Amino acid sequence: MTNDDETLEPLSKTRRKQAMEDLQVLGEELVALPTDRLKKIDVPEDLRNAVAAAQRMPRNSEAKRRQMQYIGKLMRSVDEEPIRAALAAVRGESAAETARLHRLEKLRTELLADEKVLHELATLYPGLDLQHLRSLRRSALKEQEQNKPPRSYRAIFQLLKDCENMPGKGDE
Repeated sequence: MTNDDETLEPLSKTRRKQAMEDLQVLGEELVALPTDRLKKIDVPEDLRNAVAAAQRMPRNSEAKRRQMQYIGKLMRSVDEEPIRAALAAVRGESAAETARLHRLEKLRTELLADEKVLHELATLYPGLDLQHLRSLRRSALKEQEQNKPPRSYRAIFQLLKDCENMPGKGDE
């Protein structure tokens, strides 16, 4: 038997079943995604509707189990590689987003510890309102001293986040 003959043979029942289970697991990953992230993935409309229906179902119900099997069946007619790549990208975005937020938190902590960080921020974000940031810093330090709710502390973080989301803000 040559390699050409082997490729013409049908898959064994075990391999077909494993492939179907793999597609069902891929479908479960789609169901586990938040709705906004699911919208970013290019899937056929019938699959998108089936996933949305499964997301609305109770966690451990018989109906959800059947719906997941249906999603697995729909997945058989879809090219799975773009979906796998999109899911990998979504997971990567999540890790990158977490790292970005941690960096902003560290920047906020450094700002509260040392006012000289204001000048670094001014060079990083040319459109940043330094006077507003300086007053938020003073308020945040006062809130910490008086054990008040951290409103200004959160406002600093939001301001830094907004500045980072608009890179051309200072180029107006």
